[in-house]
Amino acid sequence: MRKRLHFSLTTEIILCFVLLTSLIIGLVIVGNNVFLNRYYIQQKQDALEGAYASIDEAAGSNSITSRDFNAELIRISSRDNLGVIVMNEESQAVKYYASDAETMIRRMWDNLLETTDDLPENFDPEGEDSWVNEKGQDEDYFTVKKFTETDSLHVQIVLDKKTNTQYLERWGILSDGSYYLLRTGLDSIRNNSMIANRFFAYLAVFALLVGCVMSIVLGRQIARPIREITGISQRMRGLDFSAKYQGNARADEINELGSNINELSTALEKTISELKTANNQLKEDLEQRDRNEAMQREFISNVTHELKTPIALIQGYAEGLQDGITDDQESRDYYTGVIVDEAGKMNRMVQKLLSLMHLEFGQVEVTMERFDVVEEITNYLSSANLLADRKDVRVSISEIDRDGRTLGSKERANLKPIYVWSNAFLTEEVFQNYFTNALNHVEPAGSDSADKVVDIRFEQKENCCRISVFNTGKPIPDESLDRIWDKFYKVDKARTREYGGSGVGLSIVRAVMERLHQPYGVLNYDNGVKFWFELDTNAQASGGADGSGD
Repeated sequence: MRKRLHFSLTTEIILCFVLLTSLIIGLVIVGNNVFLNRYYIQQKQDALEGAYASIDEAAGSNSITSRDFNAELIRISSRDNLGVIVMNEESQAVKYYASDAETMIRRMWDNLLETTDDLPENFDPEGEDSWVNEKGQDEDYFTVKKFTETDSLHVQIVLDKKTNTQYLERWGILSDGSYYLLRTGLDSIRNNSMIANRFFAYLAVFALLVGCVMSIVLGRQIARPIREITGISQRMRGLDFSAKYQGNARADEINELGSNINELSTALEKTISELKTANNQLKEDLEQRDRNEAMQREFISNVTHELKTPIALIQGYAEGLQDGITDDQESRDYYTGVIVDEAGKMNRMVQKLLSLMHLEFGQVEVTMERFDVVEEITNYLSSANLLADRKDVRVSISEIDRDGRTLGSKERANLKPIYVWSNAFLTEEVFQNYFTNALNHVEPAGSDSADKVVDIRFEQKENCCRISVFNTGKPIPDESLDRIWDKFYKVDKARTREYGGSGVGLSIVRAVMERLHQPYGVLNYDNGVKFWFELDTNAQASGGADGSGD
């Protein structure tokens, strides 16, 4: 199959203008060469007809010799460059107007005596023999063409051999019986036609140049909104609906198309959001149906186990107070403090367990939406900075683009928006658990550094964005890496007890990411631990939910 040539819209407009203008110029030149001469001769015949009418009217009213008609004849002859002669029946010139009256009289007699031969086929303007007729007579004029030939009217073109000039002649008989001859030169039409064609050619070149410049400007003006709409449609093909057509105030077809594209983009974005929400809900329903019964048994068993210790402590200290085991105020305050502390831990555990239960049992509706994950997380950090300040933890934020370049660093204002398809509330829930977990486990990076650092990064990949939270400190033991996502599992039970942890936070992360069907994970480093999760940036992308990653 032959490859079609591709031209831009501006180029096509210029080509169309040049072709159309060239066609018009060509038609005008051809028309000048083919039809101008005929048109000119017809106009001359009409001029002769008008002059004849005036002369015949004056002859019929016996005013042909009057001063008024004299003035009219001069006006008519000067306007149309005519030679005029009128002869009565006695061959006397009654009226004439011509630069060469003798030639007019002779042409009158040549016509009356029919002594003008037709132009010979072997006519040669430069030769001598061609000027002699068959009788050996030297001819001054030849008849080139006859238009009309009756008893009272003759219209013809004749050639003057001396000047090689053609004339249009009209001669015949007036209504009063007089003879007349009207004559006008024709050679000027050819010169005028050549001059007109030459001038028109110059004008055409100038018009082409000006037209090309105007075509470029007009083409760009027309093509600009079309290119904008094309770019929007290409982004829509990739399911990116953030671009909108701006247009202008003109109410034309292109702006109407742009408005329709905007409406289509909004409708498609809403539809895709609804489809992803429905698709995500369908996956959850199918998976949740098989897990509900097992989760119920596991949940009851774990809650019973975890609540034993705080309930026993509360009961023991409460009974001690009831039995009066101590009399001093300090001991009583200690007992009541333990009771309040354990009750608070139980309350936090119950709240997290309720959240986890709602997630695992599919009681939390997951609505997929498109939002800026950088803005969502930085807004949370603005309110959570106090927690880091209390523990002397330095929090850094950075963004890594697809080319591996780091943007932003500590200056959050330099970070660029990253739009993802997810649920904003659940995304913040995952990040909050990662961030608080990092604050609870952060330690100095080593003996040579006293800094406690939590590093948050946004790493753009193909069709997704990875959000990671790194904290300096001890790595997680290898045997615990696969179990940290289980409910109530604690790597260091003593430390978890110290800050009031319940071992449920990472279980909530796993439940959320499985509801979102996106990957998550943890990586050990020599100087700390990094937790991460990924979110779609493309509406067509679909992530796994198995927690696997690099």
